[in-house]
Amino acid sequence: MPVSAGMSFLCHMGRIMGLDYGSRTVGVALSDALGLIASPYETITREKEGKLRPTLRRITEICREESVELIVLGYPLHMDGTEGERVRKTEDFRDLLLSRLESEGLSPGIVLWDERLSTMEAMDILSESGVPAQERKTYVDRIAAALILEDYMKNGDKKDGR
Repeated sequence: MPVSAGMSFLCHMGRIMGLDYGSRTVGVALSDALGLIASPYETITREKEGKLRPTLRRITEICREESVELIVLGYPLHMDGTEGERVRKTEDFRDLLLSRLESEGLSPGIVLWDERLSTMEAMDILSESGVPAQERKTYVDRIAAALILEDYMKNGDKKDGR
């Protein structure tokens, strides 16, 4: 089963948020209200890796504004399936996010979902779409988040996200 805190995909009827957590950015994607279509939403940037308060605040705002009931957080396993430092940082981010959401009276579940190759696939999509190389950085994280979310929506009830 995916590592989760909250509701199952099968009984889900609200919006789902996908997050691609990185050292300086967080890509955000949202599903439609029925949980069928994943769309890139925005990229949250920060000056330093450890400066997370504004990032957590913005994610909380989006959860409230968009009635998010479940968050799918990309889980950055190595290609061989092992865990590294980015996995630990992602787990720490999940814990901080859960705490922030709870302190704001929000309770979406958070599922960690295998994100291997999502950024590479996002870059391929941008390249194939003709987006100039210098502009791809603007969109890559939110598209990666949409790919993570899309994979979860297609396979969440069928496989372990890790």
